[in-house]
Amino acid sequence: MEDPPQWFSLPVPHVQALAASLDGATNIPERYIRPEAEADPVADDDEGTVKIPVIDLGQAQLSPEESAKLGLACEQWGFFQLINHGVPTDLVEKIKMDIVEFFKLPIEEKEAFAQIPDNSYNGYGQIFVKSEDQKLEWGDMIALDTLPLKIRKMRFWPTYPPSFRDDLDAYASELKKVTNCLLRLMAENLGVEPEIMMNNFKDMQQSIRANYYPPCPKADKVFGISPHSDATGLTILLQANDVEGLQIRNNGVWFPVKPLPGTFVVNVGDLLEIFSNGKYKSIEHRVIVNTEKERLALATFHGPDKNCILRPLPQLVKGGAENYIASTHEDYTKGYFSKKLDGKSHLESVKLRELMQNMQ
Repeated sequence: MEDPPQWFSLPVPHVQALAASLDGATNIPERYIRPEAEADPVADDDEGTVKIPVIDLGQAQLSPEESAKLGLACEQWGFFQLINHGVPTDLVEKIKMDIVEFFKLPIEEKEAFAQIPDNSYNGYGQIFVKSEDQKLEWGDMIALDTLPLKIRKMRFWPTYPPSFRDDLDAYASELKKVTNCLLRLMAENLGVEPEIMMNNFKDMQQSIRANYYPPCPKADKVFGISPHSDATGLTILLQANDVEGLQIRNNGVWFPVKPLPGTFVVNVGDLLEIFSNGKYKSIEHRVIVNTEKERLALATFHGPDKNCILRPLPQLVKGGAENYIASTHEDYTKGYFSKKLDGKSHLESVKLRELMQNMQ
């Protein structure tokens, strides 16, 4: 019997339906209880809000100071909020509403766009559930490949609300523009010719994951998404309603992220850490949930073509050691999706110095 594909995820209950069935009860299934959720220190909200950088993209293209601020954000935080990004406000509001309306559909209607186990992670369902005893996350999702056009699997794209497909198509194009602009600025900050960086992303692959986190009576004991870093280049997050939940880890402390109005939250993924030879950091992040309110968010992931070789850019090695084992983007992604989410464990597995130390 062949091994299941790397994205194969065991079927689990839809959390939206589970939450609705509780009807005021406080007991939830044991598989969702995560003792570590309360173990790590969390910074005060005000402290986290102040320290997480805010980057003005319009100014970053014109001002050396703002551009340098972007570089420091990638080095020290791996996360930042982005203002003046140029994506039309009306489009942003429409895609928010589309996500809200999709998750309002009855479960059986959402199931029309469910994942097919032997196909891919595209569709309504779950990913990263690899064993029957694995702890589960308090959330549902729909994942879709969006760019390039040839990788789209339209069978999984919702047809309700009727505007969903057209809005997502327009949104995907706008976020590709934002990502290309950020990558060029990051290359300049790294001391690399922008075209060298962009050559790695010339056939950029983009996908989205829309997440729905229902309220939970034991919100402090569950995760909406487990701590992890992203196996991508850049992730752009749009919060679809006003309920917070994203936390990022910096120097062992979790910082809540309070999105400013009209902003995107952007984070460095594993691949940019590899390309930068570790100068930029992909940062662990997680999602907590609310006791009374649902939370919705849309993450858009940007990476190179599947055949791109992941290794530090030569200009950033300069006689020193490459810190990561070279692999194709496709192989790195296969390894990432073959396991449950577990912090930065997959990236750590390709760190060359770590490997050498383990062999000694």
